Amino acid sequence: MGNSFLQIGEIAARCGVSVDTVRYYEKMKLLPAAPRTGGGYRVFSPKAVEQIKFIKQAQELGFSLDEIKGLLASGGAEECRQVRDLLKRKLAEMDEQIRKMKAFRKTLASHLSACDDELDKKGRQAHCPVLFEIEKN
Repeated sequence: MGNSFLQIGEIAARCGVSVDTVRYYEKMKLLPAAPRTGGGYRVFSPKAVEQIKFIKQAQELGFSLDEIKGLLASGGAEECRQVRDLLKRKLAEMDEQIRKMKAFRKTLASHLSACDDELDKKGRQAHCPVLFEIEKN
């Protein structure tokens, strides 16, 4: 095990996760079991850095750890179909979230414009049109 291997603290620091998170990912089989040094320390290949970064990014996008495990599993055609179906579902979910965010962004922009107009017209005497609209509903 040459210099290319990283100890658990090094890999955690490079990935912005805790040592406990790395251990958990290994326990959940999201990472391959790390070989150990003669002193019993886990050592990881540099590839594990990329795997952990992928796991973090997938989690940020709403994938569960079980779903991520499926994505990381290497397998045949059936596994590939399952991964494809999962990716299709996630893309559909993301598209729906984007649609909702765009609609909400439009609402916020409208509220901002109303606030700007009110402040431009009435200055210190302005009454917040957004709060008025909320109270009205």
